[in-house]
Amino acid sequence: MVATSWPGVDPAWSRSIDVTSTSAVDAPGITRRWHILDNGAQLARQGLTPIGTLLCVHGNPTWSYLWRTLLSAGSNPAHPWRVVAVDQLDMGFSERTGTFRRLQDRINDLGDLSDALDLQGPVTTVGHDWGGVISLGWALAHQEQLAGVVLTNTAVHQPSGSPIPPALRLALHPAVHRWGTTTSDAFLRVTHSLAHPPLAADIRKAYMAPYRGVQRRAGVGNFVADIPVDATHPSFPALQSIAEGLRGLKVPALMMWGPRDPIFSDRYLKDLIDRLAHADVHRFEGAGHLVAEDRDIASPLFQWLAGNAPTPSSQQALSSHSSLPDPGQQSAEGNGPPRFRPFWDSVDVLATGTASAETAVAEMGPDGTVSRSLTWHQLHRNILDLEAGLRDMGVGKGSRVSLMVPPGVDLTVTLYACLRLGAVVVVADAGLGTKGLSRAVKGATADFIVGIDKALLAASLLGWPGRRISVRDLPAVRRRTFGVETSLDALMRRGAARPAAQSPESSDPDAPAAVLFTSGSTGPAKGVLYTHRQLTAMRDTVAGTFGIKEGSRLVAGFAPFALLGPALGAVSVIPDMDVTAPRTLTARALADAVTAIDATVVFAAPAALHNVVATGDALDETGRAALGRVSLLLSAGAPVPEPLLVDVQKILPGASLHTPYGMTEALPVTDISLEEIQAAEAEAAAETVRGAGNGVCVGTPVQGARLAIIPLEADGTASGPVPVTSPGVTGEILVSAPHVKEAYDRLWLTQQVSVNPAGWHRTGDVGHFDAVGRLWVEGRLAHVVTAPGAVVTPVGAEQAIERLDSIRLAAIVGVGPAGTQAVAAVVETVPPVRKAGPATPQLAGHVRRAAHDAGVQVSAVLAVPAQPTDIRHNAKIDRARLARWASRVLAGGRPGTP
Repeated sequence: MVATSWPGVDPAWSRSIDVTSTSAVDAPGITRRWHILDNGAQLARQGLTPIGTLLCVHGNPTWSYLWRTLLSAGSNPAHPWRVVAVDQLDMGFSERTGTFRRLQDRINDLGDLSDALDLQGPVTTVGHDWGGVISLGWALAHQEQLAGVVLTNTAVHQPSGSPIPPALRLALHPAVHRWGTTTSDAFLRVTHSLAHPPLAADIRKAYMAPYRGVQRRAGVGNFVADIPVDATHPSFPALQSIAEGLRGLKVPALMMWGPRDPIFSDRYLKDLIDRLAHADVHRFEGAGHLVAEDRDIASPLFQWLAGNAPTPSSQQALSSHSSLPDPGQQSAEGNGPPRFRPFWDSVDVLATGTASAETAVAEMGPDGTVSRSLTWHQLHRNILDLEAGLRDMGVGKGSRVSLMVPPGVDLTVTLYACLRLGAVVVVADAGLGTKGLSRAVKGATADFIVGIDKALLAASLLGWPGRRISVRDLPAVRRRTFGVETSLDALMRRGAARPAAQSPESSDPDAPAAVLFTSGSTGPAKGVLYTHRQLTAMRDTVAGTFGIKEGSRLVAGFAPFALLGPALGAVSVIPDMDVTAPRTLTARALADAVTAIDATVVFAAPAALHNVVATGDALDETGRAALGRVSLLLSAGAPVPEPLLVDVQKILPGASLHTPYGMTEALPVTDISLEEIQAAEAEAAAETVRGAGNGVCVGTPVQGARLAIIPLEADGTASGPVPVTSPGVTGEILVSAPHVKEAYDRLWLTQQVSVNPAGWHRTGDVGHFDAVGRLWVEGRLAHVVTAPGAVVTPVGAEQAIERLDSIRLAAIVGVGPAGTQAVAAVVETVPPVRKAGPATPQLAGHVRRAAHDAGVQVSAVLAVPAQPTDIRHNAKIDRARLARWASRVLAGGRPGTP
């Protein structure tokens, strides 16, 4: 045992200790020699008093080396923690006992060690793999010393009727077990291969060090053999006791998870969350079983510890985050606590009023006529029937229901029925692409999936979790193929046969209501958790800002607003289009939808507007007249160029055109009209208003919202602690409003970053205010270019380049190391170039001059046939992808396709 040969380990941490065993598997009074990594003596020599102790327990087939980053971080004088990382008996460099130690024996062993170390508390346990189970067993037996529990990829329960993971089944097979785990080092090598990215050679060597030789691997084989595969296994009672004991454990808990784990998948995380509902959870997308190797877990762990001051016997109730009050809702008396008006309240009211027989929601068919519709009474009745049917199936408070149904009547009925039940709807649309959608659905671990055939087939092929419900009744063969239990139609029939529904079960405004996924245009899509209070605040903000009230009639050509119509009390129609591909909306389809309900309001994405303009010549006089009656257009989801709005105004001559700025985490945040955009741009050109220009003007805050800026640093970050509202200061945009998200779902670390400073949400966008309080958006923080002596935000130069007749879309990216990046412009031309690569000298000259006029020096110009954009909006350019491509091309590589 040579500690100096272990990368990342201070040799002073390594020591051995003799411990008297009380385990039933050992003779009375026998001592066992343990090896541990312990920074306690190091802290003492530095005169540092530890805040508490981390008791870290590895799994199989690792050892205490797994926790070396925690030992290093705990030795930091800024946050001194004693970290004791154990090598379990028969594992690591601890004694080979020659005995078969089962789960309860190992829990007892850990108790013996903690007694020998005289760990008085406060102690926070940290566990991985089967070390997670053992650490929890110790925690439940030592609650007087316990301050918290931290878990990484582990499990405490195997669902009945569900087999253990295939890799473990193989390792347990009699023909494989001894050879795979003991005779050879195959089990170790396979485990080490699960790291993402692969382990460095010296790290792999350190992990192998304690297990060289058959005799030193007996514990590895015994650990596998002790997996309780079913209720007949000798260790099953101990595991079951731990699993049930967790439900009463109220100390702070943190789970850090690697989803790419073939052993402990997200279903085991879901089970742990069900048992420790108050736990903070962070899923490291792309990380796997060895999450402590794949990602920096030390930084978030110590950040979490700082926010959960250790207190032994901390079995106090853990309070939940309280939401901001909703200024848009008042009590009936006008004073005291505001009366909470549920999201579905307008549906209830209109279904029993004079408008009950009028159309509430409609869908357009390809022939330009309404293909399906419901009155307010029918909508309300269908919601109540489905609510009752879902309740019979087991959907209730907190159930997660993944809705994989296109916007329209079916999705509307299902969404409102689930919300009334207190279920949490999970909305991840096909615009994420197959890979992104699968990642989102698996991460949300839905209890139920409601889907069209295509979604149910994907669920079956890709292993998405959740009991499956089809929209329509399916033939028996297809039902079996998809693993479908029932259908929405069947559930509504069942619900209609039940007595009249009681009042909705969800009476808690601060209960979770929905998980909505971001577009994934700047990284893996993130689940955004909303409570009922925040959803209703969004509804009220839209209603108050844009004057949309009960009786309004709107065309919902933008997916988020397709579900908002009934909550607003507005008649809504879905045009004939693929709502997940906005550019499929044509001018004729829009006119048909407007005509069908005599709509005066239109919601449409920017990409949809592009196609409406492009197909405007196909309109007949009737269609033009219908569009001429529209009084309000709202377009959100991506920047809308002023020239496009001018063209749209020709098609909707009587409409006030608005482009609210917002995001999945807060929609809307600001608002501005075409006239206000034109005035702002004129003031920017004339330089009559300080701060006007260099970006997209998105207007002023909507009702109830506040905005501020964290100034950019020279390195392109926005790390300052104090928000400002001074004109002309560029930085990250912050927003505070009643309708801002509750949290990022199972992304604890991301959430902590997003709410610093407290009371604000960091949008990830950069921009500035002008002297009259308007916000100008300059791009994404992640897309800021750090050139020598300058920080370049992309949007201003991109807008200038896009004013060239030959340019459709432009993207500014940085090439090279941060701080010395060259600015490159990647352009999509009109007509498009045949092959991607360096632009012609003439085109490059035009682009450089346009960028120079916007204050940006462009070093290289590249042209592509089409910009890589997100699927949902067809507008957000993947600048990170372009930057990688540009770097390759400018380094002499083959252009290929970006």
